[in-house]
Amino acid sequence: MNFNKLLDNCKIYEAGKPIELVVRDYGVDTKDIIKLASNENPYGTSPKVVEKIASLSKNMFMYPDDSMYELKEALANKFKVQSENIIIGAGSDQVIDFLIKAKCSENSKMLMSKTTFAMYEIYGRQVGAQIIRTEDDEHNLAQFEELYKKEGADIIFLCLPNNPLGECIDTQEVYSFLSKVDKDTLVIVDGAYQEYASFKDKNKTINPSELIEKFPNVVYLGTFSKAYALGGMRVGYGIGQTNIIKTMYKLRPPFNITTLSLAAAIEALKDEAFVNECIALNFEEMKRYEEYVKEKGFDYIDSYTNFITIKFDSDYLSSEVAQKLLERGIIIRDLTGYGLNAIRITIGSKEQNTKVFKVLDEVLEDLKKVENL
Repeated sequence: MNFNKLLDNCKIYEAGKPIELVVRDYGVDTKDIIKLASNENPYGTSPKVVEKIASLSKNMFMYPDDSMYELKEALANKFKVQSENIIIGAGSDQVIDFLIKAKCSENSKMLMSKTTFAMYEIYGRQVGAQIIRTEDDEHNLAQFEELYKKEGADIIFLCLPNNPLGECIDTQEVYSFLSKVDKDTLVIVDGAYQEYASFKDKNKTINPSELIEKFPNVVYLGTFSKAYALGGMRVGYGIGQTNIIKTMYKLRPPFNITTLSLAAAIEALKDEAFVNECIALNFEEMKRYEEYVKEKGFDYIDSYTNFITIKFDSDYLSSEVAQKLLERGIIIRDLTGYGLNAIRITIGSKEQNTKVFKVLDEVLEDLKKVENL
């Protein structure tokens, strides 16, 4: 059977390995597995959200409110925009899909950092777009500007903070770059981890209202999957000028998030205290990772997210470290596929991280012994 030829160049996104796979393949007891591969909130979902969902479980036969009025109003109040400036997606990656399909066609150009969220390229390849990447792994706006002047672009992606590395650029540097971009170029500012960046350093804060007012060609993306701990509910959003949002609505299928997802997101926005507590704990535990890495003599990327990227020298291969951890029930992300000898670890709870340090010590020692045989 023949399929769309554009799919020949599309990679399949590899999600973090599920707990069930580790149980099946390595015989590790479920209670002994720690999943730190997908940047989920280790403290679970707000109890208020859980209570709300339990009360609605009998309504699952009903379609959700397709206007999503209450959620859009809550987001509009939070970010000081109008509800007409907002579109809701099944995760922010669905909004990315809408934007690419709205703006790009075969031979359109998309500019992004060398190492960034894989779905930008995957969605781009699906419409036949040409992918242009900077030389540096981390965001380098001088390289973005140079490539933009040389190649042009229909869409520019800025992942702030960047996934899977964790670095983040100061807001004023971002604004300076955006001021040099042509108004017909769509810029997507992916703020999936903005809650973390803003908490750690106010100089990294992106204000969506200010952003789309200053730069009408920019769309801001947010998600409930990370700080709000609703990864399993799949709710994201885009904020932009009404002409962009209206265009995306032509691509949005009806009822694109569920009744329970909609209710969960609305309730999650009401419990900012829970979110802030989780973020504070995240950076307390992040310090432990930084100290551990320094003690081991490795390098890491200063992270403004809920994960840390650890780089290895030639003494260790990240793929081997990740595999040995997996066999012991610790699921993390190997970045070999990005051309890096590095691993990405979601910052877990205190108890989880203590176990990670212990098991990682054992893995590193075992690999060292094998090398010396």
